[in-house]
Amino acid sequence: MTWSIIAKDNATGQIAIAVATKFFAVGSRVPHIAPAIGGIATQALINPYYGIDGVKLLREGRSPHTIIETLIAKDAGHASRQLHIMDAKGQIAAYTGKDCVDWCGHLKGDGFSIAGNMLANGRVLDDTAKAYVTNADLPFAQRLIAAMRAGELAGGDKRGKQSAALLIYGEEEWSDLDLRVDDHIDPLAELQRLEAVSRERWVHFRKYLPSRKNPAGITDRAVIDAGIAAAIESWQ
Repeated sequence: MTWSIIAKDNATGQIAIAVATKFFAVGSRVPHIAPAIGGIATQALINPYYGIDGVKLLREGRSPHTIIETLIAKDAGHASRQLHIMDAKGQIAAYTGKDCVDWCGHLKGDGFSIAGNMLANGRVLDDTAKAYVTNADLPFAQRLIAAMRAGELAGGDKRGKQSAALLIYGEEEWSDLDLRVDDHIDPLAELQRLEAVSRERWVHFRKYLPSRKNPAGITDRAVIDAGIAAAIESWQ
């Protein structure tokens, strides 16, 4: 009842997952990311532990293929699950259980993985992929949303639409961007609006937060305000 894309931005090293569905609060359960290591999307009749345990296995250095084998081996309900994984090296593995509702399947490309179930047709994934490739000149977050909107135009979730999410991690343990539209008549349009709002201050502010390299971050408000103002001006 969902389709999602996992991708890596080679320019920044960011790893992201974008997802949409006709179900409540998809962002709270589907996307899981280990910063600078990889991402997992668990969907269909979702098993949250695929994400929780899968991230642990990614951190241990397991390959996506091995992780999927490990996860489904201990889940008697795996025939009703779908998941896909991409690590920071670009290795991809996916699993669509035999009891997932048509249309269901997955595809992979250079630096991205897409999977979905209960979709209107196979073009949903194809058009999501084409839009992601075509819009390589867009900033990463906007590129992902454009890809998902293309998939929606191809039919999307065959039941309709309700929620969407975009999760992006850089090298820190906190997210670069975590946008969730939990219940909306047009969730991807709302996600696009929120992404635009994030560029008003948040994406410029986040570099001043504490990091592993700079545990205190920047606390001088004058420096922060001047930096944000300069960044906004350069973007206009």
